Amino acid sequence: MTTAPADPMPRALAALKRMWGYDAFRGVQADIVRTLVDGGNALVLMPTGGGKSLCYQLPSLLRPGVGVVVSPLIALMKDQVDTLRQLGVRAAYLNSSLSPQDTREVEGALASGDLDLLYVAPERLLLPRTLELLERVPLGLFAVDEAHCVSQWGHDFRPEYQGLRVLPERFPDIPRVALTATADDRTRADILSVLDLHGAPQFISSFDRPNIQYRVANKEGPKTQLLDFIRAEHPGDAGIVYCLSRKSVEETAQWLVAQGVDAVPYHAGLSPRERSSAQERFLNEEGLIVCATVAFGMGIDKPNVRFVAHLDLPKSMEGYYQETGRAGRDGLPSTAWMVYGLADVVNVRRMLASSDAPEEVKRVEAAKLDALLTYCEAATCRRQILLGYFGEDSAQPCGNCDVCLNPPRVRDMTREAQMALSAAVRSGNRFGAAHLTDILLGRATEKVVSMNHHTLPTFGVGAAHDEKTWRSVLRQLVSLGYLAAGEHHGLSTTGKARALLKGETTLALREDSLVPQVSRRDRDRGRIGGGRAPVEAHDQPLFEALRAWRLAKARELAVPPYVIFTDASLKGIAELRPGSHATLGTVSGVGQRKLADFGDDVLGIVQQHQGTARATRPPTPAELGARSNSAVLGLLRPRASVAPAPLLPEHSPEEPSPEVAEALRELRRELARETGHSAFVIFPNAALDALAARQPRTVAALQGLPGLGPKRIEAYGDRIVEAINTAIEG
Repeated sequence: MTTAPADPMPRALAALKRMWGYDAFRGVQADIVRTLVDGGNALVLMPTGGGKSLCYQLPSLLRPGVGVVVSPLIALMKDQVDTLRQLGVRAAYLNSSLSPQDTREVEGALASGDLDLLYVAPERLLLPRTLELLERVPLGLFAVDEAHCVSQWGHDFRPEYQGLRVLPERFPDIPRVALTATADDRTRADILSVLDLHGAPQFISSFDRPNIQYRVANKEGPKTQLLDFIRAEHPGDAGIVYCLSRKSVEETAQWLVAQGVDAVPYHAGLSPRERSSAQERFLNEEGLIVCATVAFGMGIDKPNVRFVAHLDLPKSMEGYYQETGRAGRDGLPSTAWMVYGLADVVNVRRMLASSDAPEEVKRVEAAKLDALLTYCEAATCRRQILLGYFGEDSAQPCGNCDVCLNPPRVRDMTREAQMALSAAVRSGNRFGAAHLTDILLGRATEKVVSMNHHTLPTFGVGAAHDEKTWRSVLRQLVSLGYLAAGEHHGLSTTGKARALLKGETTLALREDSLVPQVSRRDRDRGRIGGGRAPVEAHDQPLFEALRAWRLAKARELAVPPYVIFTDASLKGIAELRPGSHATLGTVSGVGQRKLADFGDDVLGIVQQHQGTARATRPPTPAELGARSNSAVLGLLRPRASVAPAPLLPEHSPEEPSPEVAEALRELRRELARETGHSAFVIFPNAALDALAARQPRTVAALQGLPGLGPKRIEAYGDRIVEAINTAIEG
């Protein structure tokens, strides 16, 4: 009699907690891990920051043999290997950055079975030497990261990725998983074909990144607009600024530095040493801004990038989504900010029309650009449009984009559109927006007069509007396909304009001049958590102290700071204020290795700040009731006379109720499914234990319990109390 294979999930969950410090998988991660551990293949579409790496790293540890990860960038390999080694995983990489001696050492470790994970560039993997070596060692799985690179329809096509079809040919029995953040139907079909994943399950996660606030503004003074945005919302934060040209990258970086903002340029025209230095600084320093072309960013794992800004229009919705997704990988509030204008639309359309690509490719790229322009000109929720492009429905507006926070006015502008289109037709369909604006406003400039355009019927017909309005109308007509951009930025009407000119259809446009500036208060209201600091004011000193310790420790160990702890983990520590290793271990992202390596340091910092926390907020009734009269009187004395505060008790002395504890665990699982957050983000185990022991029956009674700050009580307090009352009364 054959026995059914053992369920791998108990081992997987134990490893998840032990290595990464997480209590539960997110979304479809558990199904992916189960599929790969059981020896199956998979295609994974998961947004940047959604946890793709875990989907192949954990199965590699659970399966016999080494997991081989195909990765396109040297920096990404080093970043992930550094992080894994801090977790105690035996990881290495093979790429052109290694010396011959280092290469031999890695190959020797692979041959002797001393590696759990090997990262390899596609070019290195395809060398006969590498393939022959892999055929001689036990293999656990193949993971192809950034798998959209296999497709000519993908936005980052790399021809060498198509050589990966050798994997199913030479290693047919080794599980293969392809992972990417963005892939349309054509790209997905290429991935399935090249890696022979036909019939494999496809795991598609939600593309929503609720912690990112999407904003698009009209380009007026882009560098000044950028500086105002950084100073108002992200002073001292790490960010990426994307520009279309190398010249713009360098000018923007230099200008920011002149304004006192720490910034560096990054583009393909710089020397390898300069690019490497910029990337190393970005990964290892806090608060640095990188101004870059799209050459920068693929696979960047830095989780606390607080904003991504675009000073020029990207070429496609896929590119925009991939680039903005580099913000807020830690789940904390972040911003995707873009300015664009008519010149951007004209330039991108002209570049596309004049490219040497086959006509079919041009048509596909034009459709992608049209989708992005629709997003930019949106008068409805941006997130709904973005998700809809990737085939995901969102029933309700998000409430966390500029359109939701400050809805623009839209009105029938058919007459204005007809004026602008008529001006283009009557002037010969070959002049740019500035000249057409002069005609519409009735400006008898030297060029207008020399062309006799002051005699046209359309000369001056738009004098009732200002120049800004006409720039907006012309931009939207180009974006919506009524005007096409030709050589020398000339605009000509398209076939789509005919019905509008004849009055057979109408057109509603945004009134850009009437769009109010987003107030700071409204921005913060629309954000998750709001503001730069991810913690409450009374936790800020401890949070900053932990960040300072993290930076010093990272420099000591020569790793990026987020390899020590992410901002999300530091936030959890600052809010929970653990007084023991056991409670520190309940913080999301604190696994056994990090607990052993850094636990004493962290607990020491927490202890130093206990008195500070009490001094910056009034004592709660629960705290007052738990202290002696002398301790209460001590709060009223000057700080200098107060002895160092002892650690707060970790748990209530009462015996926890198993029924209440189980009801709270079920509630936490339910809330995690609803919000997409991990269980600890809802409330940590210390809070669950205290709730099960004290059994508060009102929201007010939740105050002062460990792990339940004001934000958690506001978000989940009613549900927590309802679960407790139901468990007690039922």
